[in-house]
Amino acid sequence: MTSAARLVAGLALAVGLLAGVAAGLGIFARGDGNSVLVASARGEVYEMATTGIYANNAVALVAEGVGWDIFTLVVAVPALCIGAWLTAKGSRRGTLFAAGMLGYFTYMYLEYSVTWAFGPLFPLFVAITALSVVGLIVAAALASEQAVRFSERFPRRSWAALGIGMAVLLIVLWTERIVAGLTAGSMPSLLGETTMTVQALDLGLVVPASIIIALGALIRRPAGLAAAAAFAVTFVAMSAAIASMMISSWIATGTSQLPPIVVFALSAAAGLVVGGRIYASAASIRPSHPSDHGAWPAHQPTVAET
Repeated sequence: MTSAARLVAGLALAVGLLAGVAAGLGIFARGDGNSVLVASARGEVYEMATTGIYANNAVALVAEGVGWDIFTLVVAVPALCIGAWLTAKGSRRGTLFAAGMLGYFTYMYLEYSVTWAFGPLFPLFVAITALSVVGLIVAAALASEQAVRFSERFPRRSWAALGIGMAVLLIVLWTERIVAGLTAGSMPSLLGETTMTVQALDLGLVVPASIIIALGALIRRPAGLAAAAAFAVTFVAMSAAIASMMISSWIATGTSQLPPIVVFALSAAAGLVVGGRIYASAASIRPSHPSDHGAWPAHQPTVAET
């Protein structure tokens, strides 16, 4: 095991441990459900939680956060630990998988850091974000050194359709909400926040990354193929987490969110299928020539995707 692999594995385990603590507190120390009606500086009236680790946040946000925490504790943390173990064993696929999970934790706890009202978990959120970013960078460097290559079976068109399709969906959804919020005489639904944090992160980070990675894989760029393999893991985890978050909100508030739940659940399922095909197409041998790193095998013709 190389020093880089040890570092990635160690950072991933640290993120998993801290995230497990944060998610556990979010689930089991969420309070007794007491709330009060308050008005924001903009005049928006909403229910604010008064007890628990997420006190001083809108009840609707707490309901969503608990669902996200449950998914993180039950699914994401174990998956990250598996990625760390595979990376430590020298698995090239494991490195890409760990990078994808670290991408999930980077986004999740960046959003947590800038969305939740300031409270006792803020330092933990920032620490998890920082460790995830460092782990993601080191994992990307390690993956570059390992030079994983993919066969012609890489589902580049399916992945491009999935990534660009999700980017378009987010653009349409959030543009509609932003325009409605900026319409004269309307009051944006911010639930006590001062701006649209989720929309800023999705449109500023997720959408560009999705499109660039999709196009890079579509034109068979070596970095694009590797990035797609990692980002497919992030895609599945995020889609499933959003579905879990909405189910939790539905249970807590009684407000049906079935259409978006179905959309994101289907997205997670589609990502799982396409991601499985991506990892199945990863070659297990190292390219024999440095200039061939990450490229299609020279002796195999590129065929059109079925």
